[in-house]
Amino acid sequence: MAEPPHEGEIEFRDPEPFEAEAAGQKLSFYPAGADRRAAMIALLRSATTSLKLAFYIFAEDGVSTEVRDELVFAARRGVEVTLIIDRFGASASDEFLRPLRDAGGDHRCFGQRWSQRYLVRNHQKMIIADDTRAMFGGFNIEDDYFAPPSENGWNDLAIGIEGPAVGGLVEWYSKLEAWTGPDRPGFRAITRAVRSWDWKAGDARWLVGGPTRGLSTWAGCVTEDMRHGERLDIFMAYFSPPKKLLRDICKIAKKGSTRLLMAGKSDNNATLAASRSLYSGLLKGGAKIWEFTPCKLHTKLIVLDDVVYLGSANFDMRSLYINLELMLAVRDAALADRMRQFVTHHIEASEAITPEVQKKRATLWNRIRWKAAWVLVAVLDYTISRRLNLGL
Repeated sequence: MAEPPHEGEIEFRDPEPFEAEAAGQKLSFYPAGADRRAAMIALLRSATTSLKLAFYIFAEDGVSTEVRDELVFAARRGVEVTLIIDRFGASASDEFLRPLRDAGGDHRCFGQRWSQRYLVRNHQKMIIADDTRAMFGGFNIEDDYFAPPSENGWNDLAIGIEGPAVGGLVEWYSKLEAWTGPDRPGFRAITRAVRSWDWKAGDARWLVGGPTRGLSTWAGCVTEDMRHGERLDIFMAYFSPPKKLLRDICKIAKKGSTRLLMAGKSDNNATLAASRSLYSGLLKGGAKIWEFTPCKLHTKLIVLDDVVYLGSANFDMRSLYINLELMLAVRDAALADRMRQFVTHHIEASEAITPEVQKKRATLWNRIRWKAAWVLVAVLDYTISRRLNLGL
């Protein structure tokens, strides 16, 4: 039985699914785990020619078994099925996925152990059906990503998409297939693609993050947009960006408004502490901060002026500069307004981190712990991964 809300907490329910037409794309949003799961299974069952999946985490539990079995059924009915999982993040064994291979499906791994790219995560999450319909976002294939807030499931967001941008997604997936196939190229092929691949149609643009010299399209685009922004909403699971972006966030707060909705619960307390180490400076800079407390937070959403960023990337050093990430940037004023309403809905169930609250929290011991967590999350992990894997 789920526990009732603690004193001071607001009972929270996930929003209903909603749709939007923006930049020539039809977008469907699934904030609730049950709706997300139903839409995902429906997408898998609708495929007639091909299914292409890539996930960071693929577990061995209820939802992963259901997804695996749907892939098996699809392969048996003649659908060409390809599943790419990250070897570091996914616990699904070869034995667990054997039924898929036996049915004729293709199962591949990114980041084989002890390889050059082992510490570079393929953090992307996507399903493409028949090269015409897709789903992407921050969710993984594990029970917690589909559980309700009352069971402390992850608050997350899946986006269904139909329109020209699906063609860009298919193009990018072909590169993932090449990097995980039997004739996989060297690591430099990945760094070159992350630096050079760019897909745009009108006001919709796919941005990819990953290891490369210079900035990826994801890091470069969001960095440039923040230089000129006047209104910013960040709804983010993991938040520990570099100092330059922190300064830009404060500049936006002084010019217009900045709302930051951060995690109040997680499976990794070091990430919470790393974010909290930054609050005092952000509050002094004029940003408004809340922590989402009803359940664990995994959502990744940025609304900057009239641009909405959706996808797999957190706003931290690893997602900005190391992980393979996938984000869709959509410039559309109506969509930006709708997503700000979405953020507001979650803010209403969150704890406001005022300067007074932060001062009370920031005891000497907490400041020491927060700083240590920031060094661990934002400095050591980033530095070790970057140097050991990329030689940059």
